This record gives sequence, structure tokens and C-alpha cells, in this order.
Amino acid sequence: MSLLETPRIAPDRRREHEAARLAKRLRHAVGRAVADYGLIEDGDRVMVCLSGGKDSWTLLDILLSLQAKAPVKFGLTAVNLDQKQPGFPAHVIPDYCRARGVPFHVIGQDTYSVVTRVVPEGKTLCSLCSRLRRGALYAFAEREGFNKIALGHHRDDILATFFLNLFHGGTLKAMPPKLLSDDGRHVVIRPLAYCREDEIAGYATQRAFPIIPCNLCGSQETLQRKQVRRMLDAWEREHPGRGEIMFRALCNVSPSHLADAGLFDFASLGSRGETSRPDAHAWLDGRDS
Repeated sequence: MSLLETPRIAPDRRREHEAARLAKRLRHAVGRAVADYGLIEDGDRVMVCLSGGKDSWTLLDILLSLQAKAPVKFGLTAVNLDQKQPGFPAHVIPDYCRARGVPFHVIGQDTYSVVTRVVPEGKTLCSLCSRLRRGALYAFAEREGFNKIALGHHRDDILATFFLNLFHGGTLKAMPPKLLSDDGRHVVIRPLAYCREDEIAGYATQRAFPIIPCNLCGSQETLQRKQVRRMLDAWEREHPGRGEIMFRALCNVSPSHLADAGLFDFASLGSRGETSRPDAHAWLDGRDS
């Protein structure tokens, strides 16, 4: 071979190299999120919510790989909520967890019948399904003493939620990497917050996870979330890297350059020190109240 020729790499070796790089990128992204947001601490008992989809399998797999080398000691337990969907392969998750030596629990709760009975045909099922699922998982975490609940939401889920709230909810709100539940009793963490969905999908394929499709909501193609995701995918195709830029924006907020008077004290900005100010009604009425 001459000095000008490029060494050829066998296809199998190339695939192995690419797979190793992808795994390293995802582990690094999860490690950064854990460190940036304090997601996992020494002595934590982490409940990994395992649905059988690509995201939750990837979450469990990467946390297991990080657990062995982490600077702190923490426990991991996989928990699956069997919603009694018709045809659900109930053996898949237990079989996989036993093969990997992962502690696991399966919660049986027929949310499928509840959702399909209560929600009119053709309407979105996700909202009610999500509330029922969250309630069951929170109750189990409290009963079993888990202090962290890990979910498989990734960067693209967070961006989609932001735009859903922007377009339909009138709020600037997304999914935070770390969240205290409304009742203050549960800490929810999203270690995949820095991970791209396409890379998660590639990793799941490489690792040959036994993917279980969602028959309850997976076929609802007209959901607002799917419409937003199509919009984001189109932007990414036309302008590669836009998703990463938008996510960085969520991590770099300037309250003084928005318009939330409850978040930033605009009224005091440049004030001459008046002790009281007329309220909105006074301005509208043309007089002080």
C-alpha cells in the first residue's frame, strides 16, 4: 500500500467502532446531566421506570454501566407497570431483567380498561393514561422506599413539551431534568435529558433490546405531540443542529429579557424609590385607588 492510500477498515470493525463511540457519547451525556443537576447522590435508591420502549431500555442500560464506575454508591431497581393492554408480552421485561441480574418489580394495574372506557373514541388518551400511570408508580415508590424515580424522557421530548406548552398552553415550560412532585414527596429525574432520540434509537438497535410497542397510544398519529415532533424533525433536516441550539436556549434563560413580572421585578427596575404605585385599575380608570 502506498503512502497516499487510506487504510481500509473491515465493515464489522467499522460497525464495532461506531457502536463504541455511540455508547461513549450517551454515557458521557448521561454523566453530564447527573453531575449538572445532582440527579443521583450517594445512597440513593433509584426506581427506573421501564416501559419496554427504546428510551427506558437505554436509560436502564446506561445507568447500569455508570453504576459500576460511579463515584457514589446507589441502587437501581427496574419497575414496570403492566397496564393490562391486550396482547402485552408480560414475560419480556422479567426475562430480560433476570438475564441481566437486575432487580425488578412488575405492578399490575388495569389502566387500559379505565382509559378506553372513560375517554371518547377518537380523543387523546395520553393525558388520562399518564395521570393513572404516574399515580401507580408514585404510590409504589413511596411504599417501597425509593427516593428517586428515573424516567426515560430525552432531549427531544423536552423540546416537544416546550413547544406544546408554548403553542397550546400559553406557558414557557418544558420537562426539567429534575423535578419535585407537587406534593413534595417524590423526586423525578431524567438522566437522558442531554441525549438525542436518534442516537437512543441507534443504541437500542445495536443493543438489540426487546422493544415492546404501546398499543394504547402508539397508534394515535394525530396527537399534538406527534405534530410538534414532525415540525422539529423538519427543522432539523433543513437546519442540522437546530435542536441542540434550542435545547441550549432552555438551559440559558434570561428572565430580565422576557415578560413575566412574577419572575423578574420589572416594577423596581429604574424606580425612583416611590413607596407605593397605583394598581392596574387606577391606570385604567385614570385615578389612583
